[in-house]
Amino acid sequence: MPRRKADPLAALGTALTRPGAASSDFDLNPGIYPQGRKLRPAAVLVPFFDDGSGTRLILTKRASGLKHHPGQIAFPGGKMDPEDATLEDTALREAREEIGLDPANVTILGRLSTHETVSSFTMTPVLARLNAPFAPVAEPGEVEEVFTVPFDHVTDPARFRIEHRYWRGERRYYYTVPYGPYYIWGATARILRGLADRVTGEG
Repeated sequence: MPRRKADPLAALGTALTRPGAASSDFDLNPGIYPQGRKLRPAAVLVPFFDDGSGTRLILTKRASGLKHHPGQIAFPGGKMDPEDATLEDTALREAREEIGLDPANVTILGRLSTHETVSSFTMTPVLARLNAPFAPVAEPGEVEEVFTVPFDHVTDPARFRIEHRYWRGERRYYYTVPYGPYYIWGATARILRGLADRVTGEG
């Protein structure tokens, strides 16, 4: 009999049982780590689903007119509001606002390691799976596009690269994991690299 292919969504649950370290936008630039910053809590949803042909991750392209991180690839998410009881509530609320995802269509798998951003947030990635097919609706003015990426692309450490650019007169290094026309980099790529390490057991 042919060997059954492992369920990628089951692999996500296994990944959560493996240790993972907190990360930051300064991981590859330790010499410029700022001191005395006041960090604010935030959360993002890392939603996977099976479309019948394979497991995929939902990502967004931020609108070009935004003040912070315009045009960048990101998870749906944002800062924690006072009415949010938990960071999971934050991630689900933001996903509903940004891409029209009904929280009832989401099964939370667990939290990934926190990530500190250059914009002074402690970001908690909430790993999740969708329960049923979903047609995204991008929030006007905030989300330019909603797209998906194959599971195997974002959970393979070999697909990640370290690149650099000059910012404020200094060379800054960061992770990237490009996919087609989408340049996935910065915090999003760093969080996915941490997930890839845990999925493959290389972390």
